[in-house]
Amino acid sequence: MGVRGGGQGRVSRPRCCLAASLTLAVLAAVAGPLAAGEWEPAEGPPEPRGRSPFQPSTGLPPVEFGAVVAASYRGPGNGDTRRNRELPILLWWSPGLFPHFPGDTERIDCARHSCLVTRRRRVALHQRTKAIIFYGTDFRAYEAPLPRLPHQTWALFHEESPMNNYLLSHRPGISLFNYTATFRRESDYPLTLQWLASLAYLRRAALPLAEKERWRKQGYAPVLYMQSHCDVPSDRDRYVRELMKHIQVDSYGKCLNNRELPSERLRDTSTATTEDSEFMTFISRYKFHLAMENAICNDYMTEKLWRPMHLGAIPVYRGSPSVRDWMPDELSIILVDDFRSPQELAQFLDFLDRNGEEYLKYLEYKKPGGITNQFLLENMERREWGVNDMTLPNYLNGFECFICDRENIRVAGERDHKKSHGKVPAPEPHIAKFTHMGCPMPAPGFGNIEDLSAGDSWKEMWLQDYWQSLDQGEALTTMIHHNESHQGRFWDYMHEIFLKRTRQQ
Repeated sequence: MGVRGGGQGRVSRPRCCLAASLTLAVLAAVAGPLAAGEWEPAEGPPEPRGRSPFQPSTGLPPVEFGAVVAASYRGPGNGDTRRNRELPILLWWSPGLFPHFPGDTERIDCARHSCLVTRRRRVALHQRTKAIIFYGTDFRAYEAPLPRLPHQTWALFHEESPMNNYLLSHRPGISLFNYTATFRRESDYPLTLQWLASLAYLRRAALPLAEKERWRKQGYAPVLYMQSHCDVPSDRDRYVRELMKHIQVDSYGKCLNNRELPSERLRDTSTATTEDSEFMTFISRYKFHLAMENAICNDYMTEKLWRPMHLGAIPVYRGSPSVRDWMPDELSIILVDDFRSPQELAQFLDFLDRNGEEYLKYLEYKKPGGITNQFLLENMERREWGVNDMTLPNYLNGFECFICDRENIRVAGERDHKKSHGKVPAPEPHIAKFTHMGCPMPAPGFGNIEDLSAGDSWKEMWLQDYWQSLDQGEALTTMIHHNESHQGRFWDYMHEIFLKRTRQQ
């Protein structure tokens, strides 16, 4: 039996969600004139400090995108008077995520300090390159930049599903990074509310109950399910299939499809991934919306939760086990895992379907003053980035400035330590904790693992992916400790881990 690449090589989806949420925000973040152009780093070893030609040249005009003209985001500004050639460099290892237009390099002036940021990988070994920023979905253990340099920190940006890279859910994987921006509230720069545009988004009036009843009489089921991404780690289809035995569910997507959408325009899947008005109107007709994330992890909440709440279709939710912490009031959603079986859940939904007064209690948060959760209110008020908000930076720029400020502090601390000949303590290394991601092993959507057949496709795919991701994190960690510089040896380390586990078993 050999060792294959595991889920990291197989599971790779486009950044559709990230792009959709950032397009307007990135273009609209205007904060000063553009001051970056082509960089021409020196070939060969880096030059001594203060003599490097690695710096922006002449400025470029603002990018034009349709009717929107915006300068690249540079930060709020500060009192940093250093020249570009004196600034720390941050390298975006995932070049497609570089949150600046139109060039490859920018100076950013954050709240406390300034940095140069670039997506040009050829500066990875430069002495002034102090941090490398990785996008979690794109991070591959077998492609990591080696050797890992002692003067550089690694930063992780990963707002998407844990299924995109289970390596990050294991301690050896997440511990590779110094700073994190993930959906977990425990991360250094939390992105938990990335899909909640504003509190006003939640307060949007729901369709009157009488109109929902009218659609019920015309043949609509009480429950809507709309998924076209099947066979995911949360195994949601297995649960919904069982639920369908006990209550009518209209399923319009490719998964468990039993109804056709009422118009050709809605059948175009591109509308189902946007805030398309016809699509939203259609969803709002339903009383309940099965809102099931593709993977289970604390604080991982997406539009599958917030969109039905926006529309007043009560979410029947399975996803973040800590979801109640973020809800606008004590009701507002129905949690699948509060019920002992799909049959018991179906009985409760049927009860609410037949009792309008009880049903409407789940929409009380839409009334003035109805959002009573202080934790949610305080987190929304503290959030420094916006979701499609032209008055605020987006979370990519926010994390970038977070790293810039931390790295300037670290560099200054190391300089003071050196000047004092050890009298001033060196800065303590900041290492990401397991709780910065730490998602559990996938479990069947219904029933127990022991009940699944040996050839079950979900079992073969996701359990193997989860555990092979652990092996990959351990292999890369060992390579770094051995100061390896050849990526090609990664699979040798993986094979050694496989043989060791085989001997233990």
